[in-house]
Amino acid sequence: MTQARVTASGIGSWPGTDVLESARTVMGELAHTDAVPHLVELPGRGPGTDLVGRGAALLVDMPVDLQPSGWRLVDHPGRDHSRAASMLTHDLDVFAETAEGWTGRLKVQAAGPWTLAAGLALTRGERSVVDRGARRDLADSLAEGLARHVADVRRLVPGAQVVVQLDEPSLPSVLAGGIPTTSGFGRLPAIEDPEAQEALRRVLAAATSAGAVETLVHCCAPDVPLALLRGTGTGGLALDLSLISQRAWEDLAAAVEAGVRLWAGALPTGAAATGGRLPAATEVANAVRGPWRRVGLPDADLLAVVLTPACGL
Repeated sequence: MTQARVTASGIGSWPGTDVLESARTVMGELAHTDAVPHLVELPGRGPGTDLVGRGAALLVDMPVDLQPSGWRLVDHPGRDHSRAASMLTHDLDVFAETAEGWTGRLKVQAAGPWTLAAGLALTRGERSVVDRGARRDLADSLAEGLARHVADVRRLVPGAQVVVQLDEPSLPSVLAGGIPTTSGFGRLPAIEDPEAQEALRRVLAAATSAGAVETLVHCCAPDVPLALLRGTGTGGLALDLSLISQRAWEDLAAAVEAGVRLWAGALPTGAAATGGRLPAATEVANAVRGPWRRVGLPDADLLAVVLTPACGL
């Protein structure tokens, strides 16, 4: 009897600063038909390789610069914007050389529109999420830039079936009105669910129109709005399973039954992985299989699950 192989992938961020070595490691470990290699992110290299700076490098006609308080939208591109864009281009070129001849799924990641809106400041200093026009422009600019990025990946790795992951760690706080003001003494108003859902839908649709074969939204924060994300048209949800409550598993089951693929963050990272011991394969499997069965999902559908680390490395 042939045993089914596990589908696995990474989340995105990676330790260290060596672009070539990280690309070789990913392709060496994940270059088989049951895995999904990914373009890793190396935030240890400094500004422009962090989540918001790298995402801002994809924006079209919305340049940024770096202030002591963080990334800010500006009128004209400068050194900071050029550096972030250049590093993204370099990383993709190196990865394409390493992945030469690859045929199969290949994943790229980008900060989603709400994490960018929460992380990018307006020229006057407040976060972009406070301004309705800025929120709309960011989503549209990201949609166009992400479509170009997908086209670049398809051109550089002709055999790749591109998978696009939107990283939205700030989304729960955006919806709950939990984003602090610049002064830190207040909180910005909450964004209504329909607006949040529509912005995500536009960005995901742009990636699909550009040739992405699959999309997913990654959120490794508590209180992930699963029902909202299910309505965006995403093909998958990447979640830290240690943060998913029984009630959330019921919402997740509804998404799975509707055809949404679970990218299960079942391998602990960060503080949860300290102590010098990685969990045994059976522990990782049970972290998925136990709650999966409790909500009544069939074992046969576990074959569609992609196993990942809980969050970035």
